[in-house]
Amino acid sequence: MKKPFFSFVYWQCHSRSCTLIVLISVALCTSLGAEASPEKPVKPPPPKLSVEFPVEKEILPNGLTVLYHSDRSVPLVSFHSWFKVGSKDEKPGLTGIAHLFEHMMFKGSKKFTGDQFDLLLQSNGATNNAFTTQDYTGYYINAPSSKLELLMDIESDRMANLRIDKAALDSEREVVKEERRYRLDDNPMGLLWQGIFSTVFKTHPYKNEVIGTMEDLGRVTPEIAQDFHRLYYSPSNAIIVLAGDFEVAKAKALVRKYYGAIPKQVLTRVTHKEEPMQTAPRSAFIKRDIGAWTFAINYKAPKAGTDDSYALDVLSAVMGRGSSSRLYRRLVYKDQIATSASTSNNSLQDDGLFQVFVSMKPQAKKGSAQHQFLNAQRAVYGEMWRPRYLKVTDEELERARNQILMAQVESLKSIHGKAEALATNEILFGDYTRVFTDLERYMKVTPEMIQKVARTYLSPERSNLVVVRPKGD
Repeated sequence: MKKPFFSFVYWQCHSRSCTLIVLISVALCTSLGAEASPEKPVKPPPPKLSVEFPVEKEILPNGLTVLYHSDRSVPLVSFHSWFKVGSKDEKPGLTGIAHLFEHMMFKGSKKFTGDQFDLLLQSNGATNNAFTTQDYTGYYINAPSSKLELLMDIESDRMANLRIDKAALDSEREVVKEERRYRLDDNPMGLLWQGIFSTVFKTHPYKNEVIGTMEDLGRVTPEIAQDFHRLYYSPSNAIIVLAGDFEVAKAKALVRKYYGAIPKQVLTRVTHKEEPMQTAPRSAFIKRDIGAWTFAINYKAPKAGTDDSYALDVLSAVMGRGSSSRLYRRLVYKDQIATSASTSNNSLQDDGLFQVFVSMKPQAKKGSAQHQFLNAQRAVYGEMWRPRYLKVTDEELERARNQILMAQVESLKSIHGKAEALATNEILFGDYTRVFTDLERYMKVTPEMIQKVARTYLSPERSNLVVVRPKGD
């Protein structure tokens, strides 16, 4: 899984480790070195890297996919229940229902009513949370391994027997509306993200906000919610990942006991039209009572899992990952007009976004902020010109690879991290084994590949500028 760069916009609402084997074999090209002339030494190829840990996959007759990763080094389990439904699956006029439903999943089921869910987990030493993205919705519980059967009992009951009544729906609807005000309407970064997706995407549902509009949230009835749960929270639309201290055979028996009788549902998915090719730059300006300018320059990029997305991940590291990156050194150190500058290659299931984020320094003198914004904008476009015509250096490529390697391995050091990586790859690609080949694919990225994707995706006519600026400045 390309974990560091799957920076989906998601909503994580509720208050809610193991032996990682990294095999590194360095293939020193001694024969080539022997043939090279002293004047022009031949560089060895990048090291071959791989990640390995044991996983078993099982698909029940009702369509439920289950991944088992047994690691008995510590007495903990990480239990993940992910569903193939996100904001892109919402019907027109019902935006936000996927995220609203994430809240509803904590309102009680047939066996575990009301607030019993959280109280029961907390009293057993467990922690839990949930999140909703454009592509999927996930729930997880980390708990002592002795509580594995309890976790299955709870999670299977809310998959099969969730209680949805008007009082609970109305209550959570108001909670979500307040969340929207706090995290989107009154938050500069929330406004920026809202503007980004609505500017870049014109036809694909990615243009909609994950949290939904106030009007659409008001349209969700108990009947609509029940139908949503029946279709999208069925076992054939779900992936369960178990990671940690358990015996696989016993875990399989528990899965059949608690999930085997839940009926499958037939779900007809809508195929979304491909976003039309952008032929001219776009821009959007949002004014609020804030102290400083913030802006993002965005380019529609390829979907997750493609060779091009790996090359763009590496380019993103070169351009804007950390204080040694090109954009940070230019805008923060050299020009001293920004407080931060970063990039992200945001790979989604159907499309992606290559993004540049800049937060400007506050300016006391009226009019100077706009002048400095224009300077920063020119600087960003200038820096984004370079990889299209000049190859990144070997030193930059090696630094980017090392950053990616560290981020990948760090994310897989815990059983929770491994469970999350397995779930993400299985739900996006139907193939959890991609987690084992990510590093190798990054190592195969060359300066030529980076230049090719920069020319293909990062041209000026494909840029989308979104600015959140102070009123009256």
